[in-house]
Amino acid sequence: MSAPDPADSAAGGHNPWLVAVVVAIATFMEVLDTTIANVALRYISGGLAVGPDEAAWVVTSYLVANAIVLTASSFVAKRYGRKAFFMAAIALFTVSSILCGFAWSLESLLVFRVLQGLGGGGMAPLAQSILADSFPPEKRGQAFALYGIAIVVAPVVGPTLGGWLSDTYSWHWCFLINAPVGVIALGLIHLLVQDPKSAIEERERLRREGVDFDLVGFVLVATFLGSLEVVLDQGQRKDWFGSNLIVTFAVFMGIAFAAIIPWELTRRNPVVDLRLLGRRQFGSCFLVMMATGAILIATTQFLPQLLQDHFGYTATWAGLALSPGGLVTCLMMFVIGRIASVVQPKYLIAGGAAIIAVAMVDLTNLYGDLDFGFFVWSRIAIGIGLPMIFLSITAASYEGIAPAQTDQASALINVARNVGGSMGVSLAQNMLAYRQQFHTSRLVEHVVPSEPAYQETLRHATDYFATHGASTVDAQSQAFAWIGQQVQTQSAFLAYIDVFWTLAMVSAATIPLAMILTSVKRRGGAPATGH
Repeated sequence: MSAPDPADSAAGGHNPWLVAVVVAIATFMEVLDTTIANVALRYISGGLAVGPDEAAWVVTSYLVANAIVLTASSFVAKRYGRKAFFMAAIALFTVSSILCGFAWSLESLLVFRVLQGLGGGGMAPLAQSILADSFPPEKRGQAFALYGIAIVVAPVVGPTLGGWLSDTYSWHWCFLINAPVGVIALGLIHLLVQDPKSAIEERERLRREGVDFDLVGFVLVATFLGSLEVVLDQGQRKDWFGSNLIVTFAVFMGIAFAAIIPWELTRRNPVVDLRLLGRRQFGSCFLVMMATGAILIATTQFLPQLLQDHFGYTATWAGLALSPGGLVTCLMMFVIGRIASVVQPKYLIAGGAAIIAVAMVDLTNLYGDLDFGFFVWSRIAIGIGLPMIFLSITAASYEGIAPAQTDQASALINVARNVGGSMGVSLAQNMLAYRQQFHTSRLVEHVVPSEPAYQETLRHATDYFATHGASTVDAQSQAFAWIGQQVQTQSAFLAYIDVFWTLAMVSAATIPLAMILTSVKRRGGAPATGH
């Protein structure tokens, strides 16, 4: 057998495993940024003098920008050159990471974070294509396993690394750490990767046939997702539709959504293939992935926030509470990979959703004396359920999809995860704020001087502070303050419980969606893993 032509490989004459390592490093850096900032939000909030709900935009803005560019990255790479686009994405991601590290206000940080998301979204699908074209078919499974490890390990490392950097140095280093990695990855991609002959021929064919990018469709999708995020993020603060800002963006969102459907259905090369979403199999997978993304990203943000605000954890320890669950996820990836060969995806998805729902219900047992182990085990349960969904959704979503549609399907599944995660964070943040106000108003109804329970509590608290050296007047003032603090703490716990109940119901709602999926025909080889 003759040696393969280096021109047919994305690795050229270089060792493909070296290319795989470089691609995995770049992917690791991008995925890391979906979680590294979560535990640093408290520092960002304090450093930029904004509220926790505003700091959450640092997460949602990145996810939305990432989702928007995902819809376009595959075609742009085919039409204008994969290597050039991949390098441009890494360069944009690296430069915007540095700018995030030097951000001087929330507004500047959000602008740079959007740019970072645009760069990251361009890297994700191209990494898979480069790997597929660097290895012969019989070795692609091993290459994608290395890629999958980078995808799984990054979210594990993210919270702990972000917490340690924030506690030891500052939150700025959560972004600045990308700079040396990005520069090295950019240089190695330039030296090692090339566009294979098949990709060059495809690019020339698209040019000859005059197939252009669906710019109008892309703008409509970007307008819809961007406006939706503004409405969800700002709604609670701006009194929803009592605000002209919210009404304006809601109108933009509605017009864009109404225009997307006829435009994309009549395009030769739509940026979003709506016909895929209209299929029962793929549409159900899309909704399941949205729900899973919402739960994953929301819990990754809210658990560190809860631990730091109400249990006195440092950012490092808040990150460490999440890490064991991530390690379990890594192990379960291999276990589920073997089980998936004999169990249909729909059963694994339903089982994973049920486990996550139970984990969310367990988190509703929230009170002030919970120890570190409670949160670790809750996260471990989530870590068991997530791989059952993520690995199975790939096989299930590709069922019945033509080979020419696989790039579009992969992009849309990743879009579903990011959009779901962004919506999950925004809606959960709104619910947390609203329910905390609600519970505070209910609890305050019982904190009145005429209530015997209040009088007894005030007396005991006053006596406690008096025995610890306070004067009578100071002791009573401290007792009043302590009671007020207890009301706020209890209302916060009740609000978090409401959020966890809601996430449990979201997870449970995906079980019937999973069960209506059709059975998948067994094939040789494994599909590429989306991240």
